[in-house]
Amino acid sequence: MRVLIVEDSDSICRMIEALVAARGFDVKSAGSGARGLEEAFAWQPHVILLDINLPGTYDGLEVCAKLRADVITKATPVIIISAMNDDEVKRKAADAGANAFYEKPFSPLALLKEIEALAKKSEAAMKL
Repeated sequence: MRVLIVEDSDSICRMIEALVAARGFDVKSAGSGARGLEEAFAWQPHVILLDINLPGTYDGLEVCAKLRADVITKATPVIIISAMNDDEVKRKAADAGANAFYEKPFSPLALLKEIEALAKKSEAAMKL
C-alpha cells in the first residue's frame, strides 16, 4: 500500500515515514502543498496524510479540496494531522473532504490503525 505524507516538519515527517515503512507500506513525502498535489496525482497513493499549515501556494485545506475535485484522487482517503485543533478548523477540514483529523501531538499507534483501515478501503475501491 502507498502512503503519501504532506508535512513541512522534517521530524514529524521522518517519524511517520518510519512508522508506516515498518508496516511494509511504500511511503513518499512532500514538504509543500503544491508538491503534495504533484505526488498525489502522479503516484496515486492509497492514503494521504496532510498537515494544514504548509509553506507555499496551498495550505492543507486547499490541497484537500483540490484532491477531492480531481477524478484521480477524489476517493483517496485524507487524514489531516494538525496542531490547530479548534472546532472551526475541524469543520473546515471536514468540509474540504478530510476523512479523519488527528491533533498534534498524536498517538502513533492510533494513527497507524486509522491509516491501515482507510488504506484497506482505498485499495479495495481501486480494484473495482
